[in-house]
Amino acid sequence: GTVERPWKTKDTRLVLQDGSVWNGKSFGASGTQVGEVVFNTAMTGYQEIITDPSYAGQFVVMTQPHIGNTGVNFEDEESSKCHLCGLIVRSLSDRVSNWRATQTLAEYLQKRNIMGISYLDTRAITRRLRNDGSLNGVLSTDATKTDEELLHIAQNWTIVGKDLISGVSCTRPYEWKDTTRHEWEFSKDAKTCVPLWQVVAYDFGVKHNILQRLASYGCNITVVPSNWPVSEVMKLKPDGILFSNGPGDPSAVPYAVETVKELLGQVPVFGICMGHQLLGQALGGKTFKMKFGHHGGNHPVRHLPTGRVEISSQNHNYAVDIATLPEGVEVTHVNLNDGTCAGLTYPAMKVMGIQYHPESSPGPHDADPAFFEFVQMMIQNRLLQ
Repeated sequence: GTVERPWKTKDTRLVLQDGSVWNGKSFGASGTQVGEVVFNTAMTGYQEIITDPSYAGQFVVMTQPHIGNTGVNFEDEESSKCHLCGLIVRSLSDRVSNWRATQTLAEYLQKRNIMGISYLDTRAITRRLRNDGSLNGVLSTDATKTDEELLHIAQNWTIVGKDLISGVSCTRPYEWKDTTRHEWEFSKDAKTCVPLWQVVAYDFGVKHNILQRLASYGCNITVVPSNWPVSEVMKLKPDGILFSNGPGDPSAVPYAVETVKELLGQVPVFGICMGHQLLGQALGGKTFKMKFGHHGGNHPVRHLPTGRVEISSQNHNYAVDIATLPEGVEVTHVNLNDGTCAGLTYPAMKVMGIQYHPESSPGPHDADPAFFEFVQMMIQNRLLQ
């Protein structure tokens, strides 16, 4: 008979819709899972990535080869659940060395029923996604399934046109109370604010750190579900409204676009990522699916009014088509890698939006002034009344 080896052999497969099969070692949960495969170029922050709701429906390939060495801790989570379909890494660290770590990455994923695969060529997969665009993939530890069966699953699944927001949004409104975050990560100037502003945040899959940054600028935040009626929101007498980040295709959630439309011009609004795309649509523009999207903590963006370049943290597969935006909407930020729209304003309607994650968890803090600009917009609006 066969001899049991003391080390783990390659026991799991990733099958991409182009027919390629990648063998690796499983960690985390076992089973069979289908999703869209995207690559993330961040060097750090795998835990924030795993808990970012914007990755619902997706497998994330980390281009950084060595993942897991700082373990996992409960203070760095961006939401209370893991939303991505699975994690694909070159080399999983088998030991953890960090004073804040409470468990290993494999234990963490196991507990949350998320699949992982390691010891495959993530560079080759990334090049394929860059050349051919995003591909569906199936991850399976089930040896009874043939490659053909798994390929069939991958080719017959789609993420386009699916409402992924309702699956990650909260089910009832709540007041944001920060309990875990460290303040040492940011400069002290935003700390001194007394809560002066009432902000309602539409939860399309909001990250905790976005709420945390906004709160530290002096905002009391009420988080509401993605389908919350505008009349109920206006009863809260908000000074401003945040449309949050979130997963999937913005054109698959017409109800959210309608909500944004109804609120335009009433109070200052700030859209982040999915929120920015919904603003683009509500203003009459169109969104399109990008070839492989932007995922990572190192994307250069130019702020057109000042010429300043920000290195930003991004996670999206859709973008607003600049050519379709109506007269009066100003594009404020442009992604320097591909020229796509990374920010817009429409002062007449008290609107601002950015296509990336200004709280930058993980990532550089260049984009933090966006929160300040939103507060300035609320100040201006109050002075006008």
